[in-house]
Amino acid sequence: MQVVDRIGRRVKLHDLHVLMAVVQVGSMSKAAALLNTGQPAISRSIADLEHALGVRLLDRTRQGVTPTKFGKALLDGGTKIFDDLRETIKTVEFLADPASGQVRIGGNPFLTMTFVAAAIDRLSRRYPRVVTHVIAGNIRTLHHELAERTVDLLITRRFGPIADDSVHFEPLFDDSYSVVVSSDHALARRRRVDLAELMAQRWVLPPPDGPLGSVAREAFRASGLDYPHTAVIGPADVRVGLLSSGRFISILPNSGLKFAARQTAIKVLPVEYPFRAIEVGIAKLKSRPISPVAQLFIDRCRELVGPLAKDMKR
Repeated sequence: MQVVDRIGRRVKLHDLHVLMAVVQVGSMSKAAALLNTGQPAISRSIADLEHALGVRLLDRTRQGVTPTKFGKALLDGGTKIFDDLRETIKTVEFLADPASGQVRIGGNPFLTMTFVAAAIDRLSRRYPRVVTHVIAGNIRTLHHELAERTVDLLITRRFGPIADDSVHFEPLFDDSYSVVVSSDHALARRRRVDLAELMAQRWVLPPPDGPLGSVAREAFRASGLDYPHTAVIGPADVRVGLLSSGRFISILPNSGLKFAARQTAIKVLPVEYPFRAIEVGIAKLKSRPISPVAQLFIDRCRELVGPLAKDMKR
């Protein structure tokens, strides 16, 4: 009880915030400028923390300051404290006005421009004053953003880094893949196409060593074929852009074809192919309660896939 009383009296959120700023910018003078205060006030906050805890929190060098092992431990806890406080404030704001608030969503570029955009559209129609921040990136970057609590949740395919003990993954649907061309491509009117026939086409494909590229490589290998000669290697939005020329052939997730805001002139070829489906779902930290506004977005995602999930399983 004495320890709790001491912490309550001596460890102040303001001082913890100062410590985080000092470590972020690497010096007390820069932190003073960042926080619009004087350097003596910064030094006093650090000294108060060190006195309260009885340990040195910063190592001071000519190059600046770095946290000691005690400082790192306090910073880790401080990050969680301020994140929990932000989430608590969000909850209070939501309780005061359930039609407003903010949510931060991460996803890869193609999922954000298709499925995530469709879910946001539903959310904004029902709750027009909710602000949604979308962060698009690769899966490793997004996993880092989730761990750092800069996003509330991810809409992602279940690939390597998501299989993490700290992350809860809720499957939404199994995303399969199709071989596609533009509607004016020479193959668009064919009623049957063999995969082997397409090897000489101008393919635009994901990188063969990437997550989706590995799925495509497995499919071609299962059909007794090598990965086709690729005219262009690029992400899904690049593949969609090049398809419109009528010269290229590619592979796209069926979710993108289902949930695109505007149905582009893309034709799915009637090809039998052994592409394995990959789960798409919601990834969130197990240790972090979901905010009420983030829950509204999750509810819209569940509504969106409810009647369509079976259609996307091929």
